[in-house]
Amino acid sequence: MNIEDFPMLKEDLVYLDNGATSLKPQCVIDKMTEYYEKYSANAHRGDYDISFKVDQEYEKTREEVRRFINARFKEEIVFTSGATESLNWIATYFFGKYLEAGDEVLITNSEHASNVLPWFRLSNKLGIVIKFIPLDDNHYVTVENIEKMLSPKTKVIALASITNVIGDARPIKEICKLAHENNIFVVMDGAQSVAHQKTDVQDLDVDFLAFSGHKMCGPTGIGVLYGKKELLEEMEPPNVGGGMNESFDSPQEVYYKDLPTRLEAGTPNIAGVIGLGEAIRYLENIGMEKIHEYEKKLRNYALQELLVLPHIDLINIESDSGIIAFNVDGIFSQDVAYYLNKYKVCVRAGNHCAKNLKAETGVQNSLRISLYFYNTEEDIDNLVELLRNKDKILEEMI
Repeated sequence: MNIEDFPMLKEDLVYLDNGATSLKPQCVIDKMTEYYEKYSANAHRGDYDISFKVDQEYEKTREEVRRFINARFKEEIVFTSGATESLNWIATYFFGKYLEAGDEVLITNSEHASNVLPWFRLSNKLGIVIKFIPLDDNHYVTVENIEKMLSPKTKVIALASITNVIGDARPIKEICKLAHENNIFVVMDGAQSVAHQKTDVQDLDVDFLAFSGHKMCGPTGIGVLYGKKELLEEMEPPNVGGGMNESFDSPQEVYYKDLPTRLEAGTPNIAGVIGLGEAIRYLENIGMEKIHEYEKKLRNYALQELLVLPHIDLINIESDSGIIAFNVDGIFSQDVAYYLNKYKVCVRAGNHCAKNLKAETGVQNSLRISLYFYNTEEDIDNLVELLRNKDKILEEMI
């Protein structure tokens, strides 16, 4: 699907590491080049034509993002460097003011480091308590297990919508309903979901959402922090400086601009924002539902082919996304990845920034393939053929 749009796929490459970052279509590359070649001025600074053009493109992307995730107001869209920065800002600059010693934050052992370490840091700083929601036999989160964990001290539930190793899609809407009935905030890490399925923050009723542009055909170095407007109004600006203030006559007389400008100090990643806008238009032109259905079909095909290989140990046979984690019996995951690389097949190996997951799966490291709409059954066939002969892998490792 749309393979011809991606320059890197003209290089006889089998790219199966989309959970780490996606490839970029030519239209995104061209849009960013256009900015650098034709109107490379600053945003919200100049009183001349090319600066006005920058402002229009920058704010057009904010509106594109608002519509893409169905936020109520464009002021609820804040540009960051990526999901990691967004999650850090949420934990530090909103909940750092809100939480007190003894308050509880619920996460799981299958979260990415970016949705674990900010809470750990806050625990060390404020004395909040981090609790881990038990996972079921498939390493899934259930509403029932969350409900068992709730107490009067529970203040936040912070979860990935889709996890980056198990690939399970969490019941976020039901979790939000339960949480809000108990006056609990919900933070959603959308790094692995926003690029692959329709996300509607109003329907989910999520309080905060974080995601990255580079996982959804956009550039690196750009991300989004969504928060309900009334909550963002209470967020402390992560940075102070140019562009976000009205005046600062003295330490006692500092006045900030309205949302979202006051949370975007300094010169932003303008080319990244403009590239993100083009990526969103590109994805919407294909259709998020079409992308989601295609990925599920491709994953089922990959599982069908991998399950017949007796030396392949699958970690997440049951999953709701294009993520498959596995190992080759008796061979270190990185060694298999190096072997596949010889044939221009790109997969991820390691713990995938989910180091706590080993407590649930008993697996220290694994291989991961993560599919996107430009992958094909032929890509899967190439992978499976290379994995078919375990002795060949061992021989070529030497």
